[in-house]
Amino acid sequence: MGLRQYPQLIPLIGSVVWFVMLWVMLIVWLALGQPMYPTMQGKIAYISDIGARGLKPLFITGCCITAISLTLSLSIERWLRHRGRLLPNMRTREKVCSVLSVIGAVIGSAGIILLSIFDTQRHPSLHRLFLLIFIVGVAISAIFTVAEYAWLHKDFVYYYKLRRSYMAKSIIALILIAAAIAFGIVLDSKPDVGGVLEWFIAFGFTFYLLTFWYDLRQAVGSKRGLQNRQIQMRAAI
Repeated sequence: MGLRQYPQLIPLIGSVVWFVMLWVMLIVWLALGQPMYPTMQGKIAYISDIGARGLKPLFITGCCITAISLTLSLSIERWLRHRGRLLPNMRTREKVCSVLSVIGAVIGSAGIILLSIFDTQRHPSLHRLFLLIFIVGVAISAIFTVAEYAWLHKDFVYYYKLRRSYMAKSIIALILIAAAIAFGIVLDSKPDVGGVLEWFIAFGFTFYLLTFWYDLRQAVGSKRGLQNRQIQMRAAI
């Protein structure tokens, strides 16, 4: 069994690692009696507050694996569409959206890796800068991914799996982007609200990753050009 035959393992591994990392960090903070760290402005610890302490190795590892998983998932999906193992992009605009979504993922991935290394305790300014890069990069990636799926859905309205993925991505992306905007607004003025929003966004990101697991599952067992041939046969009916 390999990743080439089972590409859906990449987003699945990333989402599981991310989800487990978040729970471990939260449970450890709660088990320690909800300590007040020097970097905390309110009563609720941010992920970065916990990650800057004894769990920094876990934080860096989890962020790196998740970042690589996101970028690889989008890159592999682009490749599988090109090879015809997934529904192909029918127009240039869809290919452009796909490439831009990968670029956004690369930017966001670089941001989350760097923010985990340059922690909020030792490098507060750099940490915030990389946090912004992560949020903007992932938001750009999500917007163009949803746009690509919207165009694909118009071309392949009879593929219910594509419709499910499109709807799931649209809803999750809309909620997380709205929460991220709210997070930026209350970050300094209402730190506890910001803390709740950050944990909500982080856990919600797990489900966004899992949508790619659902997508890439459709390539399992398919051969090069199979989707293209099926489309041609359906069009001939």
